[in-house]
Amino acid sequence: MKPAPFDYYAPASVEEACQLLADAGGGATVLAGGQTLMPLLALRMSQPFVLVDITRIRALRGVSRSGATTRIGPVTRQNEALADATLQQHQPLLVTALRHVGHHQTRNRGTVGGSIALGEPAAELPATAVALGASVEVRSVRGTRTIPAQELYFGPYATALEPDELLTAVDVPEWPAGTVSLFREIAMRPGDFALVGLTGALTVADGVVTRAGVAWFGMGPTPIKARQLEAALVGQRVDALDAGALTELAIADTAPFDDLHATAEYRRTVGRRVFAAALGEALNLRKAA
Repeated sequence: MKPAPFDYYAPASVEEACQLLADAGGGATVLAGGQTLMPLLALRMSQPFVLVDITRIRALRGVSRSGATTRIGPVTRQNEALADATLQQHQPLLVTALRHVGHHQTRNRGTVGGSIALGEPAAELPATAVALGASVEVRSVRGTRTIPAQELYFGPYATALEPDELLTAVDVPEWPAGTVSLFREIAMRPGDFALVGLTGALTVADGVVTRAGVAWFGMGPTPIKARQLEAALVGQRVDALDAGALTELAIADTAPFDDLHATAEYRRTVGRRVFAAALGEALNLRKAA
């Protein structure tokens, strides 16, 4: 099939892009990497009147540091981010998650902001943004606002972004020394969306967990923050953790579902094992360090 007719614009600035979105009155779609959008257009599952291609806006590309925050431009290609020295040094969990996004070929076109803005429930980057306490900056002709990642997602592909708003930055706070990463993903094939995925970070100081951020993907209609697990971990001594009790708390906030690939019960069962394995691996790495 071929896409339905649309008007195409390639603005050179954020201001121009925001004006185009405003003028479209809700009928515009933003093109960044296009790895999801282009198939939807071809199948006519998405039929915008206006396509706003933001890939030529240089201000929306690249990685920078401001204090203890890493800022990622939304049209930064996933492979560019994967190779970025700043991310490798300051955001190791994000780099790990990027390695599992799609395939090398799709990462050459796919963007960090595109994945986070789309909100695929089984994708790595939205859940990692939630786990790390990231936020997104969005702009429109009405102004600029900041949305915490954990408040961004309402349902599958449903976000807090208004039709006239453009995601202009992803801000990820740096976690302190003593932080270890948690990441595990179960998929049918490498590059597929996860059937079950866990991502997060733990900060340990003097043998005590002082900070925890954990989120699931593929375990509900949105990336899911493991709030009960986080609350139970903070303040606990590492050598006194009750793995069995923590495993049940780890999946307590999830909302798995049946689909063509797996049942909800399968996801719960595998989720328990994924968490136990990820926690054990992270704590063993910390001891080795």
